[in-house]
Amino acid sequence: MEQVGMSVLVTQTGFTTIALRLLAAAALGLLIGLDREYRSRPAGLRTHMLISLAAATFAVLTFEIVEQTRGESDGVTTDPIRIIEAVTAGVAFLAAGTIIRARGGVKGLTTGAGMWLAGAVGLACGLGAYAVAILAAGLGISILTLLGWVERKFERERH
Repeated sequence: MEQVGMSVLVTQTGFTTIALRLLAAAALGLLIGLDREYRSRPAGLRTHMLISLAAATFAVLTFEIVEQTRGESDGVTTDPIRIIEAVTAGVAFLAAGTIIRARGGVKGLTTGAGMWLAGAVGLACGLGAYAVAILAAGLGISILTLLGWVERKFERERH
């Protein structure tokens, strides 16, 4: 157990590890949100960063709760998988708010999907699965930028 300051922060996971996980989540959320910000979508840099950071925070807190309650025999069990369910549901709720039906079409699906990805990447960072987080963020950014360029090219050719 590591203590920082005068018992201000008592954690099972080291402070440096927690800081790295949260910073990685915020940084990858920023990278995912860049495309949305560049295209002036309603959910941009800050939204994606906050979603990723919040998801990482929930993951870190889940680790802490599991470690702090380990060995207690009060009949209460902890299920860390529930954090994934809770974050997924919470981010899906936020993402749904960006999706709009207008003029027979649907807008905001890509932004909503990016928000969902930011949540998943944040969870991966919070769990210390950096390889998963970096690969998922990299693939997501590639999809947003490269495939976005391809879609726009086809759109121009149709008109």
